[in-house]
Amino acid sequence: MTKTVPSVSVSYAQSGASTKSNELGMRPMQERAFEKRGEQYLLIKSPPASGKSRALMFIALDKLTNQDLRQAIIVVPEKSIGSSFNDEPLSQYGFWADWHVEPRWNLCNAPGTDGGKVNALGSFLESDDKVLVCTHATFRFAVDKFGVEAFDNRLIAVDEFHHVSANPDNKLGTHLGELIARDKVHIVAMTGSYFRGDAEAVLAPQDEARFDSVTYTYYEQLNGYEHLKSLDIGYFFYSGPYSDSILEVLDPAEKTIIHIPSVNSRESTKDKHREVEHIIEELGDWLGTDDATGFQLVRTADGRTLRIADLVDDDPGKRDRVSAALKDASQKNNRDHVDIIIALGMAKEGFDWIWCQHALTVGYRASLTEIVQIIGRATRDAPGKARARFTNLIAEPDAAESVVTEAINDTLKAIAASLLMEQVLAPRFEFKPKTSTSQADPDFDYGEAGYDQERCNVGFNEERGTYQIEIKGLAEPKSPEAERICREDLNEVIATFVQDKRSIERGLFDEELVPEELTQVRLGKIIKDKYPELDDEDQEAVRQYAIAALNLTQQAARIAAGDDKEPGANTALIDGVRKFAMDVRELDIDLIDRINPFGEAYAILAKTMSEDSLKQVAAAISAKRTSLTPEEAKELAVRAVRFKKERGRLPSISSADAWEKRMAEGAAAFVRFKDEGRYE
Repeated sequence: MTKTVPSVSVSYAQSGASTKSNELGMRPMQERAFEKRGEQYLLIKSPPASGKSRALMFIALDKLTNQDLRQAIIVVPEKSIGSSFNDEPLSQYGFWADWHVEPRWNLCNAPGTDGGKVNALGSFLESDDKVLVCTHATFRFAVDKFGVEAFDNRLIAVDEFHHVSANPDNKLGTHLGELIARDKVHIVAMTGSYFRGDAEAVLAPQDEARFDSVTYTYYEQLNGYEHLKSLDIGYFFYSGPYSDSILEVLDPAEKTIIHIPSVNSRESTKDKHREVEHIIEELGDWLGTDDATGFQLVRTADGRTLRIADLVDDDPGKRDRVSAALKDASQKNNRDHVDIIIALGMAKEGFDWIWCQHALTVGYRASLTEIVQIIGRATRDAPGKARARFTNLIAEPDAAESVVTEAINDTLKAIAASLLMEQVLAPRFEFKPKTSTSQADPDFDYGEAGYDQERCNVGFNEERGTYQIEIKGLAEPKSPEAERICREDLNEVIATFVQDKRSIERGLFDEELVPEELTQVRLGKIIKDKYPELDDEDQEAVRQYAIAALNLTQQAARIAAGDDKEPGANTALIDGVRKFAMDVRELDIDLIDRINPFGEAYAILAKTMSEDSLKQVAAAISAKRTSLTPEEAKELAVRAVRFKKERGRLPSISSADAWEKRMAEGAAAFVRFKDEGRYE
């Protein structure tokens, strides 16, 4: 095992809270969602394995029984996820009703084409039965055929909601927009990763504003587990065929899901079956196939026999047998049922194998959402499973490659995913402006020294998984929508920023970068585009909250990684934030804006990529460096005007301060572009 540098490493308290049930049989997330059961439009944002399916059962039963809705239609992205909504004897655990779906109305199990299933859905709408389960595709065709009015007075529950998009080409998004406009249905939307990987908005802003959110964070989920203590996320680079390097990151003693690359990707050898055979050969001697399950049996060098499920095989008979063996409910709690699963497009979203300790993915995946889903395969709680990890194995850029640009793009995307996961896994941020009248909040623990009136304080509420951080000069959101974004959606803003190719390229490889060009200008532009309905003050407040969350997480992780304390203390990140706040003279927004948000990612990159490849990537990106665009000049000019309001003078082109000088250059360029007629 030579590759051991995780880019993200987070530890949790093992409090057991997130797995304990109340008197109605509800875990904490489900209880939180049930409190909002009266809402017409409800969005549940909660990690894999937190119990979203059952939360929906509780809510749907209440809506059908106590809120006079006629029927509930559960819509899932693929047939295999339909099993999540099978019958559940909820009354055994304290609830007042059981969950039941008539077999004929679970269309995920029905044979035939979508056409036949659409007609079945039509029959259901005319029946007195209460619950139907179908795929997104069947639902889309049904709305096309019967019209939105056919669904009046019903609950539409959409699982894996990130498949929806506000883009007019996304039919499911269009239909939901029409249903919301008609306003005669209730909608419950559920997702483990609300941001879409392609940075498209999930809903139009006016539609999103109508939803009430229930957010249960990864931190709350993992901190409340009984067994799982820590999670590592890393990306590693290899050269040559990946199958020669895979044992550097694959530990045969760990329960592992390996996702091999798509045959169209750079990493693929174009022979997926040979790749599977090669992995099996690397692991040991093949002993044959298990008759009952179809699993491959392999003896390792230390004499153990591995049971390997091959989901890549195209032979439907073989693959269906393996798939059925993996879904065998009687084996769910049998740790020794299978050791390694090798898949290509399967075993991602909704796939439940609690024993998985390592999700190993070869090649960059299509989106951040897909990576979050794959990581979710390893974050189930299970006895004896103290540690879990996700590894992304990526081909190093090769000077001889014609596709060096693609290789660089994959590298940047892997870094973006790592940065975002660090945000997703950390506690939530609650920022407050530090003023002379600031006081301690009794709900927060301010550490051994307690609250200090003279400094910016960092408090922590472990039960809620929330940091409270005081920052001087922080702008506060004014409108309810800006407050909601700062409270609920900072990760969505950060997801858009870290996927912005120009930002991440410059942040990693531009030695002349003035960080404020990214933290103020570029992020400011992204927020203007993402939330055009907010006024300038609210856009600036959202920008400050987002960059504070991103940069403080990065600084805390750096300090935690260098700390010589026993690893595994779940307070490492909060200790890191506190230490950073104490080490700087004053924690103010200007200081936070002066931190390059990609600086820590570069340090990880330098440890995992060979020096030659790193130089080559830097050279390729430097060669593309462009001068200021009219748009960037305009943005800098706006900042220069703000500078003048605050300081009573314009920024100086000869200033020793790099950011002041850059604003002056931008303002001069803006005047020049204006004279040239470059602005409409």
